[in-house]
This record gives sequence, C-alpha cells and structure tokens, in this order.
Amino acid sequence: MDVHAVYDFFLRPFRRRRMLAFARTFRLDRGTTVLDVGGTRYNWALLDSAPRVTLLNLESPHAGTGLPGNVAAVVGTGTQLAFADAAFDVAFSNSVIEHVGGPEAREAFARELRRVGRGVWVQTPARSFFVEPHLLAPFLHWLPVGWQRRLIRWVSLWGWISRPTPERVERFLAQTHLLDAAELRALFPDCELRRERFLGLTKSYVAVRLPVALR
Repeated sequence: MDVHAVYDFFLRPFRRRRMLAFARTFRLDRGTTVLDVGGTRYNWALLDSAPRVTLLNLESPHAGTGLPGNVAAVVGTGTQLAFADAAFDVAFSNSVIEHVGGPEAREAFARELRRVGRGVWVQTPARSFFVEPHLLAPFLHWLPVGWQRRLIRWVSLWGWISRPTPERVERFLAQTHLLDAAELRALFPDCELRRERFLGLTKSYVAVRLPVALR
C-alpha cells in the first residue's frame, strides 16, 4: 500500500478547502504571482484558477516531468531566498515550516517569506490538535520523544504502512517540530493568525498578510 495514497484519501478534502480559501483571500487570477516554498504541483491542481506559480525546493521533485505552463520549478532554500524584496504577489507555504530545523532556521524561513512576498500565506499543523498529521496517529506527538521513538512504528498509520527503520524514525523526530499559536505569532508578527478547525478543534494555523492593494 502506498502511504501517499492513504494521506491523499484523508487529507485531500482539507487541502481542497484550504486552497479555495487561499484563492478567495488573495483574489487569484492568471496574473497573480505565487512563490510556493517547499510545495509541489499537487495543491495547485486543486484550484480552478491558474496563478503563475514558482515551486521552490531543496531539490526539484519535478525532474523529468512536465509541468503546466503556469508552473515553474526552481532549486533553492527557504531560509535564504534568491529573490528581490516583494518579488511575488504572495509567498506561500503549506506544512513546511515545522520541518526546516531549529528556532533560528524557522526564524530565517519566516523572515524570507515575509520579505519576498507582498502577501503571505503560511500554513502549519497545530500542535494542540489530537492527531499528528504526518504520522496519522492520535496523541503520539504529545508524548516525550523517547516514547515516540519506541511507539511510532507500532501505533501510527505511517509506521504500519512504511515500516520505517530506526534511522528513518530518528530523522522524522529530528526534522519535525509542530508549532503552537504563540510560536507562529512570534514568527509572523505582521500577519493575521487564522485557524482551521475540525470537530470544533483547531487543526492547523495559517499566518496571512494581505498585499496593500487588497487591504
């Protein structure tokens, strides 16, 4: 079984709803320029509108594959973007900031997105939500790291399907830090903090800054 197919089954409705909210918020049209840091073409296929999207990743996940005419892919790091100030209508990131590294790396990532985007949309899963979205496991992320290390393979959907090695589990734990509301506010002080809810609970946060023209 492909773990990505399972994720798609569970998460696609949330992603679709989120992308439609993004399109409404920024009034997307064919002339809107978007820098998607750490993303793929997947999210943009969920939209009926077709903004001009630049996908930026540490290495291109699109090598050897065709991209739609409105989508380009470049290689770079989100903590040091090689673009001018306010180069894009929107700097966009979906479920990435929790993976970029420690506090200094997260601060650099947030600072760079705020610098190159006239508008900002950064989503990240809420640590307070009872399901860890990368593992698809309830409550596990609230346990001490030592317990997580022992249990991930046995009590998470990711562990059941992927059967990760101890090294892969260690990489996941080292590279994943779910944020709370206070952390995200501190990283994006000039942004509005929105909450996505499920069953009345905050599932994820979105830091949003509108371009001056849309305020």
